[in-house]
Amino acid sequence: MVNKMEYLIIIVILIIILLAILKATKKGAQLDFNRLVELLGGKDNIIDTETNLSRFKVTLKDVSKANKEGIQKLGAKGIVEIDNQLKIILGPDSKQLKKYIDELK
Repeated sequence: MVNKMEYLIIIVILIIILLAILKATKKGAQLDFNRLVELLGGKDNIIDTETNLSRFKVTLKDVSKANKEGIQKLGAKGIVEIDNQLKIILGPDSKQLKKYIDELK
């Protein structure tokens, strides 16, 4: 009976360690918001932001300052440019990014 209890304790400890590792890697997978603001031409280049589910829409003073290739490398799943706006598919980070940028201004 003692051996079964020891195995159960070891399994529980391993599960806790695995969950901690998964949680830590998930945090590291989030977008680097500072870098994304730089790739959009800096906070002074951003006029307005909106979110719609997984999409992040940003209106820029000068869209040519935005580094679309860099934004995609950072994790964007797609980018559409219309006039002075970029519509970026970011996934669940869209709302957090909007909040971050709103706090910068």
